[in-house]
Amino acid sequence: MAIPWLAVLKVVPWKEVISNAPAVADGAKKLWSTVGRKPAGQAAAFEKTEVQPPSDNEVIATLQARLAAVETAAADLHSQMLASSELIKTLAEQNTQLIKRVEANRLRVVWLGATTVVVGIIAILGVFLAAAR
Repeated sequence: MAIPWLAVLKVVPWKEVISNAPAVADGAKKLWSTVGRKPAGQAAAFEKTEVQPPSDNEVIATLQARLAAVETAAADLHSQMLASSELIKTLAEQNTQLIKRVEANRLRVVWLGATTVVVGIIAILGVFLAAAR
């Protein structure tokens, strides 16, 4: 069973949606500026593992390889986070534009409905006046 669109539009708290849209866009912009400024490499805590290598050179080489892998993973995660933040910013801006357009369309529908009622009343009066002659 289809839900009448007018009923759906009446249920939505448009004033709250419109008043919160700029805050959502500002929050996305702040997130983007915060994420964009942070450095890619940050320290991470790892569990200690006991390794019993035969020499110090092998330990250093293993640790350097693990460190390089962790740095690469951190850089990848940072770039993914930047891309996600940019996407969130774009979606928030699009959401703001969409809400503005929906509100404009809602106002148009209200005006068209009022105009239709007025024209209907005038038409009915015209029919009665024509029938009275």
